[in-house]
Amino acid sequence: MKLRSESMLVFIGDIFVLIVSLWLTLFIRYRELPKKDIFFQHLDAFVFLFLIWVLVFFIAGLYEKRMLIIKRKLFSNILNVQIINSIVAAVFFYFLPIFGITPKTNLFIYLVVSLVLIIIWRAYTVPFLGVRKRVNAVIIGDREEMAEIRDAIKNNHWYNLNLISSINLDNIGSLDIKQDILNMIYTENVSVIIVDLESEKVKPLMPHLYNLMFSGIRFMNAHDVYEEIFGRIPLTLIQYDWFLENISNSSHVFYDALKRLMDIVTAFVLGIVSLIFYPFVYIAIKMEDGGPIFYTHERIGMGGRRIKISKFRSMKVNDTGHWVDEGDKTTKIGKFLRKTSIDELPQIWSILKGDQSLIGPRPELPNLVEVYSKEIPYYNIRHLHKPGLSGWAQIYQKEAPHHKTDVEKTKIKLSYDLFYIKHHSFALDLKIALKTLKTLVLRTVGKTRV
Repeated sequence: MKLRSESMLVFIGDIFVLIVSLWLTLFIRYRELPKKDIFFQHLDAFVFLFLIWVLVFFIAGLYEKRMLIIKRKLFSNILNVQIINSIVAAVFFYFLPIFGITPKTNLFIYLVVSLVLIIIWRAYTVPFLGVRKRVNAVIIGDREEMAEIRDAIKNNHWYNLNLISSINLDNIGSLDIKQDILNMIYTENVSVIIVDLESEKVKPLMPHLYNLMFSGIRFMNAHDVYEEIFGRIPLTLIQYDWFLENISNSSHVFYDALKRLMDIVTAFVLGIVSLIFYPFVYIAIKMEDGGPIFYTHERIGMGGRRIKISKFRSMKVNDTGHWVDEGDKTTKIGKFLRKTSIDELPQIWSILKGDQSLIGPRPELPNLVEVYSKEIPYYNIRHLHKPGLSGWAQIYQKEAPHHKTDVEKTKIKLSYDLFYIKHHSFALDLKIALKTLKTLVLRTVGKTRV
């Protein structure tokens, strides 16, 4: 079920395809089998390019479980990535002659060959690598997340599971456990059972499920399966004991020190570079309505304490300096600042100060925190970590709540925050940073989705 090995296999396959593409390029170009010295001469020049290309694959999410098991927009994603890689390749060879090879014809042939082979590999070969025997499986649980798991696994080549039944326990009292469940498991030769172990309705089944272990049946916790597939932890699947087991407020000295160092270095560099934008933003805002340049407001930070963060103002004010509450409140320049995220640049100084981090759960308004703390279980757990300029939820939540009360969307947001809090690491922070960079680039050129 785990996709880490599959992701590594795809990574190795990508490298192999890129190398084979080079070999075929030389074969097509010179119309003979490439000689060893010629091939390795080109390989020496291309190897660094391969690493950059794979990094672009990573940033584009081509190694994520969602991309491996969901084939929507696969061709367009590959094409977009290869366009970027083509630009990188052109810059690499024509502006870095130190590598000794500037193969105009070879590079053109290589870009075409590699595009074709990557598409064949990714779209037609990868789905069938999981040729291991598909085993029969059932899902046991009564919550709606069980249906989400079922739909995600069904007809997916990467999961070597053939779902033959989803047992809903809403009517557990009317089920004959031996006849309706156990007999079905034996007659259908079930090898894997995905079960919601935290459900009260499952507990009467526990002795029977325990006995099935001696028949060689493998059990998987529905919580772990859901987390792996969707990258979030729904509140309906957890209770207080989950937090005691998975969330720790103790410091991790090396991680904390490295994270703070990266915050300071990156924020300092970005802060200096961002100063270029300040005079242009100042002139644009003053020309439009003459109002204040910055908007400073309170948010809730680590430990529940209040912090102040500043942004370039993107909303209208009236003649008395108060915010306009009716109609469209965003200024013309404000719409541009938000679209490009330039309005967020002043927050860099909050990172240097230590109130925020580059990566972490996004800080919320105090009045909304007060509401959510009452309406949403475990909401304040997100305050165990320093808030971030970007975060896991900000990248992956399709419809995020924005400065207004929305309990249901905030529950989903919290489910992503919980995933980050549980798995936070330098590698995950780096992934979020790269994905954020990708989002900003696409947003700047007019796209609205990652």
